[in-house]
Amino acid sequence: MSRRPDADVPPGLLLVDKPGGMTSHDVVAQARRALSVRKVGHAGTLDPMATGLLVLGVGTATRLLGYVGGHDKTYEATIRLGQSTVTDDREGEVLSATAAAHLDDDAVRSALAAQTGPLQQVPSAVSAVKVDGRRSYDRVRAGETVELAARSVTVHRLEVHRVTRPTPDLVDVDVTVDCTAGTYIRAIARDAGAALGVGGHLTALRRTASGPFTVAQAGVVEDAAASLVAGGGAGFLPLTEAARVVFPERRLTTEEARALGYGQRIPATGSGGLHAAVAPDGRLAALVEDAGSTARVTVGFPPP
Repeated sequence: MSRRPDADVPPGLLLVDKPGGMTSHDVVAQARRALSVRKVGHAGTLDPMATGLLVLGVGTATRLLGYVGGHDKTYEATIRLGQSTVTDDREGEVLSATAAAHLDDDAVRSALAAQTGPLQQVPSAVSAVKVDGRRSYDRVRAGETVELAARSVTVHRLEVHRVTRPTPDLVDVDVTVDCTAGTYIRAIARDAGAALGVGGHLTALRRTASGPFTVAQAGVVEDAAASLVAGGGAGFLPLTEAARVVFPERRLTTEEARALGYGQRIPATGSGGLHAAVAPDGRLAALVEDAGSTARVTVGFPPP
């Protein structure tokens, strides 16, 4: 397939339902092939085992990804108590197995309830966290011992739906988790298992929401890419529409749009935070933020 110039592909967000067994980078590469463009990125890494919502940016929409990725997330997960693994999920080698037969449902629920609210959470060593410029998982695979610093995260809600016992010595717990960006659900499983003295890891993980976007809006890469090329449809949000979903809208006059195009300031929006500044023709001109009596460009989107 011949490579299409990036300028020929409309910028926007692709909402992809990532299958298991693929890295987030694999999905980006798949989108690049499907669209024959280079400028594609993602917001919020999903582990290969995980499925669910992955937000991709195409063209100038990649400039939105840093803001999209910082939103709260929602996950459906299954936590297994009675085993700990190297990766804190089912893909890693089992490090220890301790019978969880003595745990009743109340003890399980109590341990998971302790994993809510503000937490100081240590990510798994086999994670995408960078240590001196290299991914932690790369260092672990190279034989290094990696100790990551705790980070501040918040688990807003951890709802237990079902507690089952697949074997006499194991306990599986199906949960929904609402949390801040950067929270590791694997670490919740690990830490709850440690608190109970039996170890824990994830056997399933699915991201169902990221900020205002949900997996119900998502599709497979090829379908979302086809929607983009067609100019709209399931799995694709054009640039201006995507910005309106993420930020409050500020409608510009023709003169204000021209001024922003030259990097000039315009009168203040009148409320805090970033705003999607939309020109009279419906084009996203910039993300703007008040600075005193004027609003300045934080991220610009020049005309194609």
